[in-house]
Amino acid sequence: MVLPVQAVRGVDGDPDAELAFGLRDRGAGVTWILPRSLDEALQRSPGLDTRTRGLAVGTFVAAEVRRIGDPLYGELRRLGTVVDAGVAIIPVYAEGVGTEDGMRAVRFAVAVLHVRTGRVLWFGVVEGEPFPVGDPRGLASGVDQLARTLLWYVSG
Repeated sequence: MVLPVQAVRGVDGDPDAELAFGLRDRGAGVTWILPRSLDEALQRSPGLDTRTRGLAVGTFVAAEVRRIGDPLYGELRRLGTVVDAGVAIIPVYAEGVGTEDGMRAVRFAVAVLHVRTGRVLWFGVVEGEPFPVGDPRGLASGVDQLARTLLWYVSG
């Protein structure tokens, strides 16, 4: 399951929509449960007491995390049970990063977790190519770099 980007700073466009497109496009053989489907599942289960946005992900950028605890673990465990997902991809943040020549690149920090154990399988920061501010290719480049990193086994 792919959760929505938890924090967006200085990025033009919709990182969630671009990420959904990029992952589906590059990982055609993967069954993706995207943010819209997660939100729909939560609407059908109002007593679940979980959410997809505003999650407690700040520790990922403050320290090395090997296993998550509550409240994040409980929320992901419940959500993963409802949608039958074993792995969660949490885009912790997407931010626009200025370069010396006035261009901007989009940087993503992402955690990949095993839902049932709470173990962090991977955490990384990836950055796309710089483009002029407002150019949609900047966000697309960041997503492409993230998809290539996560789906390294796909050629091309």
